[in-house]
Amino acid sequence: MATLIRVDQTHEVPDELPVVALRDLVFFPYMVLPLLIGRPPSLAALQAAETGEGYIVLVAQKDLQVEDPSNDDVHRIGVVAQALEVSRLPDGNARVVLEGVGRCRLRRLVDSEAGFSASIEPFVAEERADREETNEEEATARGVLRLFHEYVHLCERVPNDVLSSTSLESDRLRSAHLISGHLLVLPSEKQELLESPAVAPYFGLLREILVRELEILRIEEKLDSQIRMQLDSDHRQLYLQEQLKAIRQELGSDSADEWSDLAASVVSASLPKHARERAERELNRLEKLNPAAPEAAVIRTYLDWILGLPWTERREDNLDVEHASGILDEAHYGLSEVKDRILDHIAVLSLVGELKGPILCLVGPPGVGKTSLGRSIATALGREFVRVSLGGVRDEAEIRGHRRTYVGALPGRVLQGMQRCGTTNPVFLLDEIDKLASDFHGDPGAALLEVLDPEQNKTFTDHYLELEYDLSDVLFVATANTLAGIPGPLRDRMEIIRLPGYLDTEKLAIAIRFLWPHQAMRHGLPTDVELTRDAAKAIIRLYTREAGVRELDRRISRVARKIARRTAESGSAVTEGSTIDEGALKALLGPPIYLARSNDDEERCGMANGLAWTEAGGEVLDVEVAVVPGSGQVQLTGTLGDVMKESAFAAVTYARSRAPRIGLDPQFNKDVDIHIHIPEGATPKDGPSAGITIATALISALTGIPSRADVAMTGEITLRGRVLAVGGLKEKAVAALREGLKKVLLPAANAAELELMPEEVIEGLVFVPVRTMDEVLTEALTSMPEGRRSFPEGGSSVGTQLSQ
Repeated sequence: MATLIRVDQTHEVPDELPVVALRDLVFFPYMVLPLLIGRPPSLAALQAAETGEGYIVLVAQKDLQVEDPSNDDVHRIGVVAQALEVSRLPDGNARVVLEGVGRCRLRRLVDSEAGFSASIEPFVAEERADREETNEEEATARGVLRLFHEYVHLCERVPNDVLSSTSLESDRLRSAHLISGHLLVLPSEKQELLESPAVAPYFGLLREILVRELEILRIEEKLDSQIRMQLDSDHRQLYLQEQLKAIRQELGSDSADEWSDLAASVVSASLPKHARERAERELNRLEKLNPAAPEAAVIRTYLDWILGLPWTERREDNLDVEHASGILDEAHYGLSEVKDRILDHIAVLSLVGELKGPILCLVGPPGVGKTSLGRSIATALGREFVRVSLGGVRDEAEIRGHRRTYVGALPGRVLQGMQRCGTTNPVFLLDEIDKLASDFHGDPGAALLEVLDPEQNKTFTDHYLELEYDLSDVLFVATANTLAGIPGPLRDRMEIIRLPGYLDTEKLAIAIRFLWPHQAMRHGLPTDVELTRDAAKAIIRLYTREAGVRELDRRISRVARKIARRTAESGSAVTEGSTIDEGALKALLGPPIYLARSNDDEERCGMANGLAWTEAGGEVLDVEVAVVPGSGQVQLTGTLGDVMKESAFAAVTYARSRAPRIGLDPQFNKDVDIHIHIPEGATPKDGPSAGITIATALISALTGIPSRADVAMTGEITLRGRVLAVGGLKEKAVAALREGLKKVLLPAANAAELELMPEEVIEGLVFVPVRTMDEVLTEALTSMPEGRRSFPEGGSSVGTQLSQ
């Protein structure tokens, strides 16, 4: 059984350990180094160490050329190390991270099939513990530390981090080992350091080595300095030779001056006065510089930008209103409001001849065609089209450019777009303007204020160009999903045009006229393969639920892919004139994803249909209320925001205040708990428009009277039961029609917006403006609670049912 011996102050190790012989390396205590072990005896010793406590003896070879060292080929003083991490490599080698523990002396070395092993004894400094250090030894130790600091600063291969671990305030022997381990000297000298019997001679030997190595490093630094000076001299000579070459070319060559082409471009360019003066001034500076000078490249790039921008070039507008209307209708179905605005602009332009470009902002859910509409506007006007995506832009320099003092500076995206189009009057699309961000680099939204202000953009100044540039002829079109992300001053400079979600009839027309022909052509199907109207309706109703048509396009694309695959697998072409009907959809698209809403009034106690606005369009939300025995607690779930929570509490207070009129005990709330939940709990919800919906569901749960399944509602509630106006009515109405609802209750203050509703929505829904919760309950519940006074015949005197 192995005996434990102490090799330092904290570690006790067995007196028999496996041994690894090291070539070209001397390991020191307290060092942590990775080693690559590949020789079979060394791998066997490492394996033996792993089976034990991880301790291993590292000794240096006397001759580096010996491949298989024997007992006489290794030194007798080594280091006990502990394996911290062992990794086996695919080539059979091993990578091990070792930490030196303490010095040891090999008493007996045994070579066996399992590798080297040795019987060891501690090798410690031969000094008495009570011996006091002399002043000379103290001076030597401090000198060694100072020399090592200088050595680290001069030697680039030694990291500066080692200085923090070599303080003399800690163990002197430990500091000596760490300094020795980081010296770049021969292994024989390191072995001599390792075998130092006492601390004093250890530091003395270290001092001799450091003095010698520092002298060598200083000589190397001197030689490097001389080489750098020689290189500087060579560069100067090359510079003079280039100047001499230029002079010779000037005196004896018939070729044009190096900058003549650039000068001719400046002369022939159609530049305004201030731009021409700047270009000529920069050209004069450029002619005095060496072509290889860095500043010459900066000036040349600057002149290229001035000459590349369109200063006076413009495209003639196509002012034919009928032509423009045809192009817009051909490319986009519906979107009458924005089409009318563009046609109005063209008509006015045809009368006055010149008109400042409007700044339009198309706001609507994803997939309704905002971006593609910008390209169609350019086609209708006969102008160039430029698109710049602003999503995620957070640096003001992205809009206004970087100043020329920065390396690699460029103009901002506005002038880059103007250079690409080559005219002064393009249609310039600022896509996703609501996705702008801001941080310490600046606010790009503030930089856009000058771009989008018709009174200021005539003299737009880019930081790179530092010249006034006229943007007043540009027709700017911005797109956004919501106005919430657009700063107020920027929103004030734009004309807002809202694009609500498509109706099902519009989606049907888009699918038949646009999407299916496009996908059939992309997938190699005959042009007369028809997607029937019933099939398109089923895709819209059962496989998509969105305000736009992107998901519809993906579903139709999947139908085309499946048919193309069947054709490829069968080896026969698709029959011309074949049709895809509703019955084939399940095999092509799988089972329906969205099912029709239940219209069973009997199951709707404590439920009501609410209408919500989202960035993706309108949505129908179910509000559920459960009343259980309890102590008057109100619980709200469904990831509700603060505003919606306040609406829920307002609804509860209203119900308590109206308890006698709806047949409830005025103190009913003391004996029950009320749980209000809005499903799809993972989706955050907020806003005041669910107030009357929550109140209706609550009263339905308290009275046991079901709510009508075909009625949806939206409106903010007050404590006295008044119904206040809300936003997003058009999108909400489209969502109600899409879900098959029949009646929508809306605040009377929003009744004027009904005139702007699409005709199909007016025909498909009954709109009931309401002013109070009494009118809401009359329309929303299947019957009136007992004990409640009846309402005026036909509803409230201020509520009028609108239907066409």
